[in-house]
Formats: sequence, C-alpha cells, structure tokens
Amino acid sequence: MTMHLHHPALSLNGRRKGKSKFASAAAKRQQQELKESWDANMKQWQSMSTSTTFRSSTRRDQTLAPRIPPGRETKHIPSLDTGQTGAVSSKPTQMYTGTKIIGIGTLHKSNAVPVFSDDEAKDMARMRRG
Repeated sequence: MTMHLHHPALSLNGRRKGKSKFASAAAKRQQQELKESWDANMKQWQSMSTSTTFRSSTRRDQTLAPRIPPGRETKHIPSLDTGQTGAVSSKPTQMYTGTKIIGIGTLHKSNAVPVFSDDEAKDMARMRRG
C-alpha cells in the first residue's frame, strides 16, 4: 500500500506545529504579555458566563409547546367540493377557426411556418429543395 503526499495547501490547518521564532527578545516579551492578558480575560469571561447573575429566571417558566394564536380555535376546516374528478382540470384544446391560414408549412428542420396562400406553399416547397 502506498501513501500519497499532498501539497501543503491541502492540509487541514495550513501550518506546521512547532516553536515560533521572534525577531527580538522584546518582541517575544510583548507576545508573552499579550498572551497572559488574553488568558486572564478569558478566565474572567468564563467566570462571568457561569455566574448566576446572567441567567434568566423566566426561561424555566416558559413552556416549549406551540401555542394557538387567539382567533384560531377551529379544529377542522372541510375542503370545498368543486365537483372535479381528477387531480387537475385539463385545459381545453385550442382550434383555429379563422379563414386566413390554410395550413402550416416547414422550412428548415422543425420550423413551423403558417401558410396563407397556395403560392406561399409552393414557394416553401421550392426553397426546401433548393
């Protein structure tokens, strides 16, 4: 079984673990002071979040069950019977009832074109054949 090596950009965190080097002793001292102040603030925030002063006493009194809004006490509303016997009503088929179009011609592939006269039908037939 072979193990594949991935590019560093594909790693989970993008960094190698290990010691970090500082430019000078002053930079290292400043970094340590910042870390200590951050840790102190974190401890203070954690103690504040676990204290009882911020907990709400009303949370215990609330129920999590959904409530019915006032005016919606109806238990069941029957559906309206329209007499339809299928899932959907079908659209009536459209029919041309005029006298101007005598048919439908095809010029190229499935391009349907209305034909208004016999001369147009003959022209379309000639165009198709070249």
